Amino acid sequence: MERPPRSNVLQRGLFALGALFSAAIAVVSYRYLVPGIPPVEGVGGNAFVMPWLPVHAAAAATALLVAPLQFRSQLRARRPGFHRLLGRVYVTGCLIGGATGLALAVGTTAGPVATAGFGSLALVWLIATSNAWRLAMRRDIVAHREWMIRSFALTFAAVTLRLYLPIAQLLPVELDDAYSAISFLCWAPNLVVAEAYLRKKRRAAPSAGGAQVVA
Repeated sequence: MERPPRSNVLQRGLFALGALFSAAIAVVSYRYLVPGIPPVEGVGGNAFVMPWLPVHAAAAATALLVAPLQFRSQLRARRPGFHRLLGRVYVTGCLIGGATGLALAVGTTAGPVATAGFGSLALVWLIATSNAWRLAMRRDIVAHREWMIRSFALTFAAVTLRLYLPIAQLLPVELDDAYSAISFLCWAPNLVVAEAYLRKKRRAAPSAGGAQVVA
């Protein structure tokens, strides 16, 4: 039996790891729906923490939880109706998460750089997800999948943010300065990686017309 190429094994391994992180962060984020659980330190002072933090957490966590399933080629092929249903759930979660994330960015107490970073994330997230949805409605599946990859790269900022925060505490920098930098670092590199992946897929299979994620 022929072994799959090493690049495919690596890609599937990274996808599985990303899906695991996504599920873990999503489940933890649902804690904001439990009455009496306070926000983490630094978030409680946000001018719009109530009611938008619980709404944002629930919507973004749901999008993060269902997103990896949308990239399963077997699910798309065998259960297209379920794929479309999850797609609606994902898009709704992203749009609500982006809108409330924009409000939370404006209300942050971390300073103007953090407002710009998280506000930019919210805006780009809304644009990417709206484009993905619009292209799906037009049945432009190739372009739809590319924009979904971009959208998920931004949704995954919820994971990379929580990976950077403990690292920042170990560095010899002020936490406020680190947090301002993370407001951009949690999503901009994700988008760069997504664009590099899409460009590589186009070069590898120009006749196929675009990228597909197979997991």
